[in-house]
Amino acid sequence: MPLGYLATLTPVAVCTMLALAPLRRPRPLAELGFRLGLALNELPFVALYWLLASTILAIADGDIDSPGGRAMVGFAVVTMAGLAVIARRGLRAGPVLDRALAEGLGTDRRTAIDARPATAPRRRLPLARILFAPFPVGRRDVERVADIGYGDAGKRNLLDVYRHRSRPSGGPTLVYLHGGGYFSGRKNREARPLLYRLASRGWVCVSANYRLRPAATFPDHLIDVKKVIAWVREHGHEYGADPAVLFVAGSSAGGHLASLAALTPGRPEFQPGFEHADTSVTAAVCLYGWYGDYYGQGPASSPLTYLGPDAPPFFLAHGDNDTLVPVADARRFAERLRRASADPVVYAELPGAQHAFDLFHSLRFESVVDAIEDFAAGVGGRAGRGPLGRETGAMRGDDM
Repeated sequence: MPLGYLATLTPVAVCTMLALAPLRRPRPLAELGFRLGLALNELPFVALYWLLASTILAIADGDIDSPGGRAMVGFAVVTMAGLAVIARRGLRAGPVLDRALAEGLGTDRRTAIDARPATAPRRRLPLARILFAPFPVGRRDVERVADIGYGDAGKRNLLDVYRHRSRPSGGPTLVYLHGGGYFSGRKNREARPLLYRLASRGWVCVSANYRLRPAATFPDHLIDVKKVIAWVREHGHEYGADPAVLFVAGSSAGGHLASLAALTPGRPEFQPGFEHADTSVTAAVCLYGWYGDYYGQGPASSPLTYLGPDAPPFFLAHGDNDTLVPVADARRFAERLRRASADPVVYAELPGAQHAFDLFHSLRFESVVDAIEDFAAGVGGRAGRGPLGRETGAMRGDDM
């Protein structure tokens, strides 16, 4: 039995299995399975390269000449087939998102998005980066201005600004909020491919820390988010932003916060000491978010409480294999939001996606970023095409 080959193959096979069929209970095992399968579920090609290299090395060393060795090769082939299924699921995100945009935005808005000039051809997935450089997220044309204070809570009240190095003015703005269950997380972890992509298009992206448990509780986190939005309205022009076009976005707990912020503009109980600040937003983008109440604190801490006809446009994306926040909860929020809101709601269930699908340049997340750009073009006025030549409009979605 080739023990070295076995030691290489076994963890890849286990993680492949956990990505294909994630554990859902008990909760501790589900969380462990999520962590073990996360990277492979987004980057099956990296595991495939490793497995191919190990198999070729085992063949070259003569380690598969025994019955046990040949059985190991068969096991490797089955694992590679599983990796191919994972990659296919990632590819399916694009068509699913296209259908969600068509359904959520309607024919007129989709026509406006699709009417790109000849100089702006349809985007193609950056396959070279996905296949061979999925980990680096920075871009040479984007600079990050780090650790700007927006409040008095030390490092938990710091934000980063991402902008194009040419420093154009009048760029649409995205405020992004990290996940972590309100216990952990930081401003430079999730969704960085999104932040760098938009900044390269001329957006100004703001990624912020906020206070965490147990030192803070609800509504402290939401108050911090409102402070960030107020900071953008006051200081965004210093970094090239146009605060009149302001999207709020978040992942997991950040999605909970983004939805709450979008649905509660100007509410004085969430803006103590800055009650008159404008904290309205153009639209919200929520990735694998939680939309229920906050650790049992009741309806006042749930976005569901604040649904109404004046809700801004929403883009919601959730994995149908999410074991930390069940997709049924996101589906319920989308359905209720659609019934209540007069503005568009785009909701996509991503095939095979787990929690935290926004960490890498993957087939799935690159398609999500494309869809967010199209959503912005459909509802956010100038947010669709930045000052560097990408498409923007001049009106809100309800004027189009």
